[in-house]
Amino acid sequence: MAQRLKTLYLTSVAPTLRQQLQYSNLHQVPRLQKLVINCGIGEASQNAKSLESALRDLSVITGQKPVVTRARKAIAGFQIREKMPVGIRTTLRGEAMYAFLDRLVNLALPRIRDFQGLSWKSFDGHGNFHLGLREQLVFPEINYEKIDKLRGMDICIVTTSNLDIEAFHLLSALGMPFQALPSKHT
Repeated sequence: MAQRLKTLYLTSVAPTLRQQLQYSNLHQVPRLQKLVINCGIGEASQNAKSLESALRDLSVITGQKPVVTRARKAIAGFQIREKMPVGIRTTLRGEAMYAFLDRLVNLALPRIRDFQGLSWKSFDGHGNFHLGLREQLVFPEINYEKIDKLRGMDICIVTTSNLDIEAFHLLSALGMPFQALPSKHT
């Protein structure tokens, strides 16, 4: 499944972008660098089972074991002490990155209720795209009976491009369902 998206990039997307963006060198064409999936777990300080459940869910979704992120300093207002677990994250590269992106685009995003497309405003100004999902149930790997709580996640798609419009063209050519781009940006 990952081979399909990578093959699409190498055979169709990269040559098209090279011609469209008028690059003389194939290495100038923007490509995917990595995907970072982050899940905040505020209730992990009171409930250790919620951390285990979130680790299990994210490892099933991504196919690799997530890393626990810990608080750097104590914040009394949030009842957080230093080095307390506050979230989990995982970084995907290579085949795992293409496999996850393929499942995200073709399986998970179409399952979101009232989905109108991804906002093109979610680019960060440096060619990276960020999106948030409200629940892990959009992924078909998650069994509804085995979850204890709905958790969202943040997904950051890092590209080699420095310009948002180049990254937009790359991701839309790979099948990301964006909302219509305003005419001044095309």
